[in-house]
Amino acid sequence: MFSQGQLLFAVFFVLAFISIMVFSYRKDIRSHKVHYKGSLKILLVFVMSLIGLFLIKYFTQNA
Repeated sequence: MFSQGQLLFAVFFVLAFISIMVFSYRKDIRSHKVHYKGSLKILLVFVMSLIGLFLIKYFTQNA
């Protein structure tokens, strides 16, 4: 399906991308605490809404 070179490139790309994201997040952590104070609550409401939608779908299709 994929050649060995393509898989190797994908692994290195993912590792580099994740390490750059972690470095950037750690660099900006002080400003995140100031500018994004209520974001955790919004994330929780979003996740709970998605779970609610999946439960509604599950119970209405399997009834």
